[in-house]
Amino acid sequence: MLDKRKFYINGEWVDPVKKNDFEVINPCNEDPCAIISLGSKDDTDNAVKAAKTAFESFKETSKEERLDLLEKLLAIYKRRFGEMAEAISLEMGAPMDWATDVQTASGQAHLEDFIIRLKEFEFDEHFDEKSNNHIYYEPIGVCGLITPWNWPINQIALKVVPAFATGCTMILKPSEIAPISAMLFAEMIDEVGFPKGVFNLVNGDGVGVGTQISSHPDIDMVSFTGSTRAGRLISKNAAETIKRVCLELGGKGGNIVFADSYKNAVRDGIRNVMSNSGQSCDAPTRMLVEKSIYQRAVDEAVDEANKIGVDQASKKGDHIGPVISKTQYDKIINLIESGIKEGATLAAGGPELPNGLNKGYFIKPTIFTNVTNEMRIAKEEIFGPVLSIIPFETEDEAVNIVNDTSYGLGNYLQTDDREKAHRVSKKLRSGCVYINGNAADAGTPFGGYRQSGNGREGGVWGLTEYLEVKTVTGWKN
Repeated sequence: MLDKRKFYINGEWVDPVKKNDFEVINPCNEDPCAIISLGSKDDTDNAVKAAKTAFESFKETSKEERLDLLEKLLAIYKRRFGEMAEAISLEMGAPMDWATDVQTASGQAHLEDFIIRLKEFEFDEHFDEKSNNHIYYEPIGVCGLITPWNWPINQIALKVVPAFATGCTMILKPSEIAPISAMLFAEMIDEVGFPKGVFNLVNGDGVGVGTQISSHPDIDMVSFTGSTRAGRLISKNAAETIKRVCLELGGKGGNIVFADSYKNAVRDGIRNVMSNSGQSCDAPTRMLVEKSIYQRAVDEAVDEANKIGVDQASKKGDHIGPVISKTQYDKIINLIESGIKEGATLAAGGPELPNGLNKGYFIKPTIFTNVTNEMRIAKEEIFGPVLSIIPFETEDEAVNIVNDTSYGLGNYLQTDDREKAHRVSKKLRSGCVYINGNAADAGTPFGGYRQSGNGREGGVWGLTEYLEVKTVTGWKN
């Protein structure tokens, strides 16, 4: 079992002030795979003090100096790429192919893109030729970064790298149930030799270190990815000091499949939901199908779901692994059972363990049909491999059903009619709309409407989240 009980504070690996051990569970076998410490207020205060002290000098570094550090970090990340994939597979049960080709690759992609964006970014500019004003972009200060377990290094890179790039200092609190990849990333940062105190890592849970970060008077900004429930609490805690809060929260995406959609639209939609064991906030977990092709779509969806294997993370092949924890497993099973009780038709999967897997948090790819948007499975974020299929007759009806949610992160639509695609995408209330399975390009903004959060991550938008804007008058006089 890995011993990861130290924290990274002020450029050193240090023991926690108070002993508070916590076992990290391998979701494939329910056995402990690592032991960490949950931090106390003293640990958080020490990390904040280090970051606050370091900010005074780090904010004065040049863009070129920060680029040099990030390019060294990228080189180390590439060298230790395999270690990162193994860490992610271990802590969250992701099959090695997925942990390598998607999860770990996402961290490298964000590093590469932020380096490009930083090279192009101007931190000071004239307002316009007729103006006597000048505009500065300055680092906001000490940042508290709270990251989730479902896309660990993806979200760490989306927060840590732009904070570095803009001259901020930071305290990272990764998820306590998937912290191993974060601690490996801290090792890489230490190997680069970032100035002491610029980056600090304190493990802990949301009630402890998470609350301490979001309410700390010396933290200027909090960036959080996780549940909407936790996002509300963080916003309340941060309100006392009026700190900036950037939130990327839950989702309940809709996927509108029109009768003129491309051949494999339904099958691709199923794969999209089930990948990462359904643990993606922008997964299109409500599939809306035009009535004229509804039965065909149901048949394809069930067939595709039944083709998706469920197995151990260590095995090769195109399959999904377990969900992250017993808590998540119980929640998902409860929602599957609620769908059955509320009258939806269980067309594939169900609450029973997959064959041959009697230990671990494994769930079958599950499809419900004859679902209405009032059912719990259509309203609540399940965060597991569960899809609801809902019929519709008209374009406006489909849009209304998709928008009938408190969330607004990612929605999807499938059609061969470009004008219809453009028209519908403008009506959907979400931060992202994906047409015909096309992924977002590197450096595009990611974030949500309404209770899916505020702020944007990625590209130049990700940089500006960590910057204050200063106007200076009389510049030319």
